[in-house]
Amino acid sequence: MTKKRIFLVAIIIFALITTGVCIKTAVSEVDIPGKELFEEVQLFADAITLISADYVKQVNPKDLIYGAIRGMVSTLDGYSQFLDPDGFTEMKEETQGQFGGLGMEIGMREGVLTVIAPIDDTPAFKAGVKAGDLIVKIEDEITRDITIDGAIKKLRGEPGTKITITVFRKKTSKMIEITITRDIIKLKSLKEVKVIEDNIGYIRLIEFQERTSKDMGRAIKDLKKEGAENLIVDIRNNPGGLLDSAVETSEYFLEKGDLVVYTEGRDPGKRVEFRAQEECLTEGMGVIVIVDGGSASAAEILAGAIMDNKRGLVLGEVTFGKGSVQTVVPLRDNSALRLTTAAYYTPSGKSLMEKGIEPDIIVELKSIDKNMPENKDIFDDIEEKDKKSDDEDDSNIWQKDSQITAAVNILKGINAFGKCRSFHRGDK
Repeated sequence: MTKKRIFLVAIIIFALITTGVCIKTAVSEVDIPGKELFEEVQLFADAITLISADYVKQVNPKDLIYGAIRGMVSTLDGYSQFLDPDGFTEMKEETQGQFGGLGMEIGMREGVLTVIAPIDDTPAFKAGVKAGDLIVKIEDEITRDITIDGAIKKLRGEPGTKITITVFRKKTSKMIEITITRDIIKLKSLKEVKVIEDNIGYIRLIEFQERTSKDMGRAIKDLKKEGAENLIVDIRNNPGGLLDSAVETSEYFLEKGDLVVYTEGRDPGKRVEFRAQEECLTEGMGVIVIVDGGSASAAEILAGAIMDNKRGLVLGEVTFGKGSVQTVVPLRDNSALRLTTAAYYTPSGKSLMEKGIEPDIIVELKSIDKNMPENKDIFDDIEEKDKKSDDEDDSNIWQKDSQITAAVNILKGINAFGKCRSFHRGDK
């Protein structure tokens, strides 16, 4: 081995040691197989030395290292990701509620680039992208072997520019070409907060961001002031977001001490439990959570916590099944690793990895309005009052949505049954 190669191996080994120490400090103590790892590092060093010395063009060392890290991460799972400094900055902007792009959460499922969910009111949502769509082409490039990081870079771009993706939709077994115009994505964690009928409150929860739990708490209090005695929480096409936000939001529906979710990582003995600590804001209210195939991750935590603690009913379609926790670990040059560090489980011990939550009541979405396009949000119609005839009742626009209609009817039935029982007990 030449002196140059020995020196390079020493540098790489030192870097791996120090990086390992940083990760152990930031995440948790893990066992790294030292001897085996360092033997394999020599192979890695040989490859870098060969490329640096003999490749037809001079290569930036950082590009090599970044490429190597991306390659390592791509062998793990569909959600772990290496973020270069620009990507890390964009990710932080996204969790704060504003970023540029198409407006859809993506991941890898069985090695295929998959839409977890299009986010409400974004270009992807309006163009008809659906949860579960397999992205087989971006422009004219097949996505075979593409990484999450690589896909995000191709999909994002200047606002106003167009991009065409080709998706395979399993439900129809069809290839569909969709052209989307990029835009600045500004997200509110809650879209709709209103009393829709018979003292039934409705909240559309779009994504779990830093401010979501505060927004949710304020929304519940406002609805109660308006007379809401029951509540529908709509988390369809909610791709998830921050774990802490999901836990804090779930607390509003549970009693103190109730288990919200727990996680288990590499060591099954290191189980981490998250329990409700805040005041329950929905005590005495009937609660129904509406879900679909685009409800994922943090959204599944909320649905699972309410279902398993028997605090309400879950209605709709089977959720996406993203039951893993990603920890973002900043690296020394402002890049970061988004690493899957644990799987999460509902209070009853159900793992959501690849399975999702099966609702208490299965109701498929069927638009009663035949003229309503795919992914049309029925509440968007309320903002177009000037286009409607005077005799059309905007307050009942939710009746065009079969899942909301079913939730309303169930809550009406529960309320009527409760009054009936109370009446007969009074007779006695």
